[in-house]
Amino acid sequence: MNAVNPPARRYHSPRRKEQAAATRDSVLGAARELFVGEGYRSTTVAGIARRAGVAVDTIYATIGRKPDLLREVVETAISGTGQAVPAERRDYVIRMREAKTAAEKIRIYAVALAGIQPRLAPVYVALRDAAGTDPDCAALWKEISERRAANMLKFVEELAATGELRSDRPAAELADAVWSMNGPEYWVLLVDQRGWSPDQFAAWLDDAWCRLMLEPK
Repeated sequence: MNAVNPPARRYHSPRRKEQAAATRDSVLGAARELFVGEGYRSTTVAGIARRAGVAVDTIYATIGRKPDLLREVVETAISGTGQAVPAERRDYVIRMREAKTAAEKIRIYAVALAGIQPRLAPVYVALRDAAGTDPDCAALWKEISERRAANMLKFVEELAATGELRSDRPAAELADAVWSMNGPEYWVLLVDQRGWSPDQFAAWLDDAWCRLMLEPK
């Protein structure tokens, strides 16, 4: 009678996972520094590898080519984690949906943006600048811009569900207005160029959006 071989054990090493995550974080950190500091066009994968202290092949195997690196840098800047996180799973979006009033939802989002923009705005500006000359960057810029616009329409629909949204303007128009003000460019203008504090920026968005979008009480 033939002996039955036991199933092969899957090798599982928490330490190896931690090391892989640390390598990924180092690569993305180096990529972010170079994309922001030197620009996308001047940055090379070899330069990122040197900055991160890893082999070029490691970057290709774990993340991919330079456009893939830029995408991951942008996505992790948005999420604030080591991975991309869909909008509906982000903590502040969950809290917004649980909030009962439109004013609460707006306040949560305004405060969240003030926390996101310090890490996102420099990367986003680098992507915007690269989009003028690089097709991959242009495609990523368009994709993220359109995704943000779609998310803003969902945000306005969340406000409308409270019954407090003004009814004399189309929801799509209000969503476009929010989209224009939540862009990193708006942060750069007020915080980087005019010296506003993050708290001042959040309070401004909170007040402006309540005045712009809600029925007066």
